[in-house]
Amino acid sequence: MEHLSIKDIHDRLSQLKGWELIGREITKEFVFEDFKEAMEFVQKVGEESEREHHHPDIFIRYNKVNITLTTHDADGLTYKDFKLAKIIEQLV
Repeated sequence: MEHLSIKDIHDRLSQLKGWELIGREITKEFVFEDFKEAMEFVQKVGEESEREHHHPDIFIRYNKVNITLTTHDADGLTYKDFKLAKIIEQLV
């Protein structure tokens, strides 16, 4: 799978609220009411990630969840990253 061009990345990123491009990854911090709510969100992200066969890096710190997406096999961002980011947005 080939990674997206920088133009494609910026075009797709402009459709996602709050996501940032850092190197060859996109990332976003989600803030919840408490730890329980954050963990429920992470569980949903995990289930969707399994369905998509594409797995994000997830960092949890009490009520904050940082999600980072990249396609390691392509050494950069692919359509799979942006597809999963859109799915994640719908979970909030």
